[in-house]
Amino acid sequence: SQLSDRRDLGVHTEMFADGLLPLVEAGVVTGARKKIDRGKIVACFLMGTQKVYDFAHRNRMVRMRDAAYTNDPFIIAQNDNVVAINSALEIDLTGQVCADSIGPYMYSGIGGQLDFIYGASRSRGGKAIIAIASETGKGESKITPFLKQGAGVATPRHLVHYVVTEYGIVNLYGKTLQERAALLISIAHPRHRE
Repeated sequence: SQLSDRRDLGVHTEMFADGLLPLVEAGVVTGARKKIDRGKIVACFLMGTQKVYDFAHRNRMVRMRDAAYTNDPFIIAQNDNVVAINSALEIDLTGQVCADSIGPYMYSGIGGQLDFIYGASRSRGGKAIIAIASETGKGESKITPFLKQGAGVATPRHLVHYVVTEYGIVNLYGKTLQERAALLISIAHPRHRE
């Protein structure tokens, strides 16, 4: 909803869901500036209400491809200014991102997070973003000194660029471990910073 003032955005995604439809209907998403798959919304799978499936059915604007194509970082990077926005369950003070498990317990799959982070970082003008709430629903910090024991690393620290919470945005790319810790603490919930 915050992109309604934009024009001619392109979409290359793993999952096509309901949130995209208002942007297409408003003319925000046209794909007119894409270098590859110009004018097409490229996706691997659909997930949403019947409205999503009805929109995609026989729609020449929608190009369904397998994950070997949609999640290939070198294909993703062929478009300029790719912005990849992914989420996480927790991120430690070095910048390691856990997106699939809570400790050793699987919560979800990592999906294409690493593929899109890497693809966006290789794209000319691209931005790789991890967007998270600073706390869980139970008030636990999502920015932690260490990942929980047994947690999987979905995105290694050397590939993490931007991290966003409701308290700000930081760029970890190329920073030392001490700099990373200070930056991440600055966007943690204030009650957990100390």
